Amino acid sequence: MEFNISKESFTRALQKIQSIVEKRNTMPILSNALIEASDGLLYITATDLEVGMKSAYPVSIAKEGKITASAKKLYEIIKELSDEEINFSTKENDWIEIKCGKAQFNIVGLSPDEFPYFPNINNNNFITLNNCLLSEMIEKTSYAICNDETKFNLNGVFAKASTEDDRNIIRMVATDGHRLSIAEKEFEGTISSELEKGIIFPKKGIYELKKILEEENCDIMLGFMDNSAIIRKDNTIIVMRLIDGEFPDYTRVIPSANDKKVIISREALLHSLRRMAILSSEKFKGIKFDVQDGGIEISSSNPELGDAREEQEATYNGTPLSVRFNARYLIDVLNVLDDDQVELDFRDDLSPVIMRSEGKEDFMSVIMPMRV
Repeated sequence: MEFNISKESFTRALQKIQSIVEKRNTMPILSNALIEASDGLLYITATDLEVGMKSAYPVSIAKEGKITASAKKLYEIIKELSDEEINFSTKENDWIEIKCGKAQFNIVGLSPDEFPYFPNINNNNFITLNNCLLSEMIEKTSYAICNDETKFNLNGVFAKASTEDDRNIIRMVATDGHRLSIAEKEFEGTISSELEKGIIFPKKGIYELKKILEEENCDIMLGFMDNSAIIRKDNTIIVMRLIDGEFPDYTRVIPSANDKKVIISREALLHSLRRMAILSSEKFKGIKFDVQDGGIEISSSNPELGDAREEQEATYNGTPLSVRFNARYLIDVLNVLDDDQVELDFRDDLSPVIMRSEGKEDFMSVIMPMRV
């Protein structure tokens, strides 16, 4: 195999797969990238058997073929080369030669026959989703993904589609048991049987999807095959194995009687929480809300450091409330909202709070209070 490629294209291609490759070295081949040159295109594939990515780039091919090489070492070499054209070729016994300007590298590869199978994807049964729509939904749910590996069915984002009032709605949900985040949007197209039933995207797959959504803005295609989700965007395909488990019935934890409504400036509340969290304990970031007519007093206390309090103006008419929260949970929600005013719906001192943008129904977060 032999091809020529620009440094910029090769660097971008290799950078894209760095977070996919297996880092634990359980199987040496999984830390390698499969490099294939055929039909005027360079295909670069990486997988850890849970999430796989394959991208295509136009190159000048002298001889077609394929090889695998360490994704990390190859990336480190390519990004340090000069900005001249790179010549990449294979030699006997799976050795690789890389030339650029006056630099020459000879590195050891592994036979492509050992590389895991990557499915051939056709465009049947895909639905098209708007890039910005999906990106926003992931942004507003992924922060609440559970990081406890023992709760495997919570280690991802649950997605389900349904038809409501002649509109197709896709809903994404994440929870770690302390907070719940729900985002929903309307979309065009048919609803697949998998989405109608509900599926759980794995955490790693969600983060890889988030990255490619942040690139150039164009629609993505979503399909399913053999308990895996297939995402296609431009020249890139991501295959992720879905989490095989039941997502809990999240509707049961959404409060229905939170009738005490507080409207407050998002920016003011966010900065106040950041200030108050400085003196809260490192582990729990506990702060206290004292809600009364016309405002909220936010306070924190730490026997080792001291205490702090601050008043913020807010719209509220109701009985006084005193609730404790983990400040980090509230901050995470405020960071993904972009409206000027936020709404906090309380019930009493011991019940969860609902947070959302004022007057909007396409997103909500439910946060459990801290027990004292």
